[in-house]
Amino acid sequence: MALEKITQIAGRAVHVPGNDIDTDRIIPARFMKCVTFDGLGEFLFYDVRKNADGTDKPHPLNEPRFKGASILLSGSNFGCGSSREHAPQAIQKYGLKAVIAENFAEIFFGNSTGLGIPCVSASREDITKIAAAVEKDPQTQVVIDLVKLEVRFAGQSVKITQRESARDALVNGRWDPIGELLEGLPTVKQTAAALPYFANA
Repeated sequence: MALEKITQIAGRAVHVPGNDIDTDRIIPARFMKCVTFDGLGEFLFYDVRKNADGTDKPHPLNEPRFKGASILLSGSNFGCGSSREHAPQAIQKYGLKAVIAENFAEIFFGNSTGLGIPCVSASREDITKIAAAVEKDPQTQVVIDLVKLEVRFAGQSVKITQRESARDALVNGRWDPIGELLEGLPTVKQTAAALPYFANA
């Protein structure tokens, strides 16, 4: 089965403002004691969303008007800190499909791309424009277009950037290295069968 070609992401957005939002804030370490990544979405931003007794703190992800949002807006250096893969996994399991920020920590960006989560960069001014439109009307549809490298929303559009290697992988369905290896397994077996030193193995 060919990998999905991710050319655009469309949906409602939620703005979680702040710079240097690290992976421990995205998914606190105590929730990483899991065999699989299933269920991690429940703990996304847990310590800034929840009180010690489990009740809600004021936070954009707790607001009913942003329930079901699939695009996250944030600030600069998003995903910094430890390299835990659990951070983009928690974002994905929560239901978020893309992140728009000023820029990203290197390892977080790579881990996200490997999950098929586009991380795109926009200027602070343009993120503020998108956030203002979403704040005014949480039902605003936001479209991230990886082909045209732009975000469209509320009759407006702003330019975005993305590392070309990541954009190429997403747009052409080559974003999951493991998936690509499994997809090529028949060719590997065919090649191995033709090699004399494998024939007797």
